[in-house]
Amino acid sequence: MKLDQYQKKTALYDLGHSNVGAVMTQKSLNIPEFIDKVLGLVGESGEFADKTKKIIRDKLGRFNDEDRAELLKELGDVLWYVAEVSLYLDTSLSDLAKMNLDKLASRKKRGKIEGAGDNR
Repeated sequence: MKLDQYQKKTALYDLGHSNVGAVMTQKSLNIPEFIDKVLGLVGESGEFADKTKKIIRDKLGRFNDEDRAELLKELGDVLWYVAEVSLYLDTSLSDLAKMNLDKLASRKKRGKIEGAGDNR
């Protein structure tokens, strides 16, 4: 499945999808539906991290097929929220992916892959 096809289907499962599709402005980013998606993204990322931590702590980092399946479920939830948040920001997943790769290529070209800071 292509990223943008997936993103179009995510809207079917968004209970508060009334404003998506319109260009969002800084002021309209305070809408409850957008905040809900941002907090969901953080929550699902935390669940993924917590499951990973427990595999490291309790199983010395060795995971089995069941652990892998559970991690992938959480990662899928993260992907759903990324798709939704980017819709609220009027950006397709394919454009988001391209922007990210362009940023990484620029950092690599300038020798700034390592280090800290958003705009390195």
